[in-house]
Amino acid sequence: MNRLKVILGILFMAGTVFAVSSALAEQSTVPLPSPAKAYKGTQCVEPADVMRREHMTFLNHQRDETVRDGVRGKKYSLQQCIDCHATADPEIMAGKVRTLKPFCAECHSYAAVKIDCFACHNPTTPLDKTSDVDLNKMIASHLNEAGDSQ
Repeated sequence: MNRLKVILGILFMAGTVFAVSSALAEQSTVPLPSPAKAYKGTQCVEPADVMRREHMTFLNHQRDETVRDGVRGKKYSLQQCIDCHATADPEIMAGKVRTLKPFCAECHSYAAVKIDCFACHNPTTPLDKTSDVDLNKMIASHLNEAGDSQ
């Protein structure tokens, strides 16, 4: 009989803790991330919930195919991400270039994940093809902003 009381007591306590933690989670004051809308296109290469969970797997797989096999321009290429999701940011070069910062950094900051793609890759693109913005200046601007120095 004592064992039954102990087991019931433990189950009651576990249920109480779960109920309280669920209630507190619903009342969280931490705002959820809200990434910038895509620059162009209406549909991503995968549904949003899949991309939220699996984008790094897709990017890593594409990176391996590109580096090892020379396969470029596939469905999950970083360039395709940049083409659709880079938006103008007035904080970077007075808004004269598009950058992934408003899109990627929103969730990555929330999750405390450091993005290392742009240590090598240019995260910005000119607003138009006739822009006279120097590519080296764009890269240097991003690296300085990210706290990396050369």
